[in-house]
Amino acid sequence: MTHPTYLWPPPSVASLPVVGSSARYPVNRIFCVGRNYQAHAIEMGMKGVDKEASRPFYFTKTPAALVDSGATIPYPPGTADFHHEMELVVALGAPGFRVAEADAHRLIHGYAAGLDMTRRDLQAIAREAGRPWDLAKDFENAAVCSAILPAGDLGVLDSGAITLAVNGVTRQSGDVSQLIWNIGEIIADLSQFYHLQAGDLIYTGTPEGVGAVGPGDRITGHIDRVGDVELTIGPAE
Repeated sequence: MTHPTYLWPPPSVASLPVVGSSARYPVNRIFCVGRNYQAHAIEMGMKGVDKEASRPFYFTKTPAALVDSGATIPYPPGTADFHHEMELVVALGAPGFRVAEADAHRLIHGYAAGLDMTRRDLQAIAREAGRPWDLAKDFENAAVCSAILPAGDLGVLDSGAITLAVNGVTRQSGDVSQLIWNIGEIIADLSQFYHLQAGDLIYTGTPEGVGAVGPGDRITGHIDRVGDVELTIGPAE
């Protein structure tokens, strides 16, 4: 078998540690659900989300944006309003296309605690201009994630406290039960548009209380029964 020759070494596979295993979870794609907690939608200037009249909406981050929990990252370029968003992450372990909500559990490999880091000022500019959110959401170190906890008996997780603190002071406090679209609904809906694959991550949305962080700040997040995520913000490059 002939192997291709590249002009330079290709990037390594993005991956995450797995609780109880020496093998790492290879990341394929990163999907994020926008405005999936009512109170967060309201704090972002929306009137709230009418679930009966709408469906989930998504944005993506490239695997190159992924960083392990516990890292120190530089304050990113191009922003003066760098925000934390604490989220439950669903890690898929099987493929699925046009999946019924009742079958969503078959795709879930496990869960993690994640941070959807956001250049909020750039997001506001893009939103006002009707432009994509890429500069605000998809950049280096913008997807922080803990080790993957295999789902085991958790099944389709439908509750669990989710909190975040900056320098020991609580900023975000909610519960997974407050998701507008629950995990089964998200997987079923997303699979109408994509052939979901093992290695896909889904960041499910953030509770209210998002806010700015700066150099020297330490972020700690927790999701009951799932785990913890940590991040330190270093100086700007």
